[in-house]
Amino acid sequence: MKRLLILLFVMAGFTGLQAQKAMPDVDVKDLKGETINIKEKVSQGGLTVISFWATWCSPCKRELDAIVDIYPDWQEDYGVEFIAITIDNARGLAKVPGMVEAKGWEYTILSDANQDLQNALNFETVPQTFLIDGAGNIIYEHNGYNPGDEYELEDEIVKAAGE
Repeated sequence: MKRLLILLFVMAGFTGLQAQKAMPDVDVKDLKGETINIKEKVSQGGLTVISFWATWCSPCKRELDAIVDIYPDWQEDYGVEFIAITIDNARGLAKVPGMVEAKGWEYTILSDANQDLQNALNFETVPQTFLIDGAGNIIYEHNGYNPGDEYELEDEIVKAAGE
């Protein structure tokens, strides 16, 4: 009986752990102000990288700059979609389109100005990067940026893609 209780406890804990790894059902905006449900967006069958950033965050911009050159390979080789979600408020958000164009970032750019998604994912600082599988489950996450982190992320993408 004791083993059965332990097994049930472990299974219940494992089930709870699994549920915590699902992408939350939260709305964000694109740069035109259109509402996008992030859970629906990332649950379309392919791998998705989400990187939270802000215009005032130097490590964020360095990360996005570092990935810009290798992102086309990720798209071609693994079918990855890269979504950069700014947490800038309305004032900072006004700077985003010009910055994206000047830097040549060809990512999907979304806004979490109210930080609803950030709060649902329970993180405090940016950059914060997530790798999501085609079913909408978070399979890897990383905080901060140091040169070379993009290759660690690529290793995770390769594993997830089954290469």
